[in-house]
Amino acid sequence: MTLASADTPAAPAVTAAQVVQEWGPFEGAERIHGITHDGRQVWAATGERLIAIDPATGRPTGELPCACDAGTAFDGRYLYQIAEARIDRIEPSTGRVVASIPAPGKGGDSGLAWAEGSLWVGQYRDRRIHQVDPDTGAVLRTIESDRFVTGVTWVDGSLWHGTWEGEDSEIRQLDPRDGAVLQRLAMPAGTGVSGLESDGEGLFYCGGGASGKVRVVRKPPSARKHP
Repeated sequence: MTLASADTPAAPAVTAAQVVQEWGPFEGAERIHGITHDGRQVWAATGERLIAIDPATGRPTGELPCACDAGTAFDGRYLYQIAEARIDRIEPSTGRVVASIPAPGKGGDSGLAWAEGSLWVGQYRDRRIHQVDPDTGAVLRTIESDRFVTGVTWVDGSLWHGTWEGEDSEIRQLDPRDGAVLQRLAMPAGTGVSGLESDGEGLFYCGGGASGKVRVVRKPPSARKHP
């Protein structure tokens, strides 16, 4: 039996994720991949189009035809979308791709987030999150996880990512300095997290993969903040 030292924090207990809403499935959308929030509406990547969703009603309000088979992010002006082995920068008003950079996983990429002037790209099977230069695609640093990484988001200075292995799926808070797990939210049995985003006001938006649904999960008030 191995005991943790006094300097080693105990592993965080698993608490049940509080799902407060479910949206979808949406017409013509068989899967939900990436998720982002632009301050007014939620965007969900469905493979061949991004669907805009009104968070007050959970109903679609528009769409942008584009390749979108993994993570989605928003920097305050542009949408960013993983499409196979690249990340496209997209003008939301027109759907026009204004620039593209190589994705670090060369097609093995999952989640996508924007924070601190960088893109943060999940690597599903490699169990990593890369900080990436949005103009060049250069990897600036890497954070290791101990689980498969799906969606990625930053909120209130804290880093969260989704996991999905077999029938088990969680939303996890990591210490961005060393990847230590700070908090674990277990999704209900039979549900998973593909994309992940926060509204910045206490809710997570979670893509539900092949269910075609988006689930809204309450962020715990006890979430720890880190610089």
